[in-house]
Amino acid sequence: MAKVLHLGLSLPAEPQKISPSSSSSSSKPSLKLPQRTRTSRVSIPATNKGGSSRLLKTQKLNSEVSPHRAVSAVRLMRIELGGAFADLLNEKGKGSGENEMGYVQRTLGFRTRELNHHDLRLVTDIVGGAIRWRRYLDHLISSLCHDKDISSMEPLLLQILRIGFYEIVKLDMPPYAVVDENVRLAKVALRPGAGNMVNGILRKLVALKEADALPLPRVEGDDRAQARALATLYSHPVWMVRRWTKYLGQEETVKLMKWNNSEPSFSLRANQARGFSRDDLVTQLNELKVPYSLSPHLDEFVRIKTGLQTVIHAGLLRKGLCSVQDESAGLVVSVVDPQPGETVIDCCAAPGGKTLYMASLLCGQGSVFAVDVNRGRLRILKETAKLHQVDGIVTTVHADLRVLTDGEALKSNKVLLDAPCSGLGVLSKRADLRWNRKLEDMEELKKLQDELLDAASKLVKPGGVLVYSTCSIDPEENEERVAAFLQRHEEFHIDPVDRFVPPDFAMDSGFYFSNPVKHSLDGSFAARLVRRAS
Repeated sequence: MAKVLHLGLSLPAEPQKISPSSSSSSSKPSLKLPQRTRTSRVSIPATNKGGSSRLLKTQKLNSEVSPHRAVSAVRLMRIELGGAFADLLNEKGKGSGENEMGYVQRTLGFRTRELNHHDLRLVTDIVGGAIRWRRYLDHLISSLCHDKDISSMEPLLLQILRIGFYEIVKLDMPPYAVVDENVRLAKVALRPGAGNMVNGILRKLVALKEADALPLPRVEGDDRAQARALATLYSHPVWMVRRWTKYLGQEETVKLMKWNNSEPSFSLRANQARGFSRDDLVTQLNELKVPYSLSPHLDEFVRIKTGLQTVIHAGLLRKGLCSVQDESAGLVVSVVDPQPGETVIDCCAAPGGKTLYMASLLCGQGSVFAVDVNRGRLRILKETAKLHQVDGIVTTVHADLRVLTDGEALKSNKVLLDAPCSGLGVLSKRADLRWNRKLEDMEELKKLQDELLDAASKLVKPGGVLVYSTCSIDPEENEERVAAFLQRHEEFHIDPVDRFVPPDFAMDSGFYFSNPVKHSLDGSFAARLVRRAS
């Protein structure tokens, strides 16, 4: 489910190919809320796309409100009420203070000073953290509001409280500074009474935290009660906790949730198709003073924990010299094992992280057919292929795979089906996904995966290879889908992956699996299936 950064869009990691229900965003009007504000009038120059000056606009500037908290509150509102993606919002705002202030102005009715790099880092930390820890924070808020149903609370007031609670409980910021700043935001953006309410609740939280007396549930009782408590303590949906406990046991489930709540790290893939090697990438990182470590698994990959924004601002991604791509996705490509001169079909390809990596490995000889139902994402893939100088290798095909295979035009010895899935292996990077995914989605996804597997199998020539992959850690989307496929298609058999990936990633069943807790990578799965020669 790997996807890649493309020209003009900087993402913190490859957005994952999850099911449509979790990736749709609704277009809602800008949120207008009641406000009372102490403002001064200033003139702010703006430019149009061509760069020529417009008439100066008079905007309301409030220099007393914390910029990072105002922006964080508006982003959280957009994510929860407007269906926006946390990872996209966290990146699109960076380096675009005017754009950020436009949203703040339309939502809150005033502007703050422009965001500096420190502010932007705080916004990313607070937005991501408040989303990850939402269930935990809401439990505390509800408890301190005498178990009030917080779903009826004003949306902006709730976001301000979440920000304050997160800063105090998880970021360990100076408590009284947090109280004062969030009270000021509530008074200015809402009304004095809202500020008074925030003041009382946050001060109560500070007292409880200092006394080590936060009202948290105990893990006791029957399985359901324990699952509910764990879901609150580690801020995940109850159904996920119960599902993981069933498959992994409680101890491993807790480790997985801790991983999902941790600060994500990233990998960069040097684009050898542009003659840019890992050594070249390391040289650039040293010049930029970005700490790194070499991937022990893949020769083109480098790991970074911090400094991604420095890399982005330096233009390495924009120039197509490297991509942000998790090693777990790169190892799926290793399972495919594309060789120069071969033709590979990448089903459900867009926007093309694995497509581009496979194309680079062909060394200018061979071709990759990238099939996808989404025309817009295919357009992005095509643009990125040109940027990466593999556009002579990559051919895009706009089609529903299930319809495409009704004909006989396209066949290959290597076919990759990177199937839409739950994305349960990438919850560390996709902070909001845990709240968008529902248990009911799983049955629909399994049906879709079965249909796509059947369709993809028709593209495989006799003796050829079909690789099925997901970014899920759920056995029902992984091993069980392969087992069901093999029952329907006796002409295929499992080809063990131990020849293509390090032994630590090879399962006894012959499949590839990246375990987030064990490997400190995104969770992913791949099966290599060979069609009978005749």
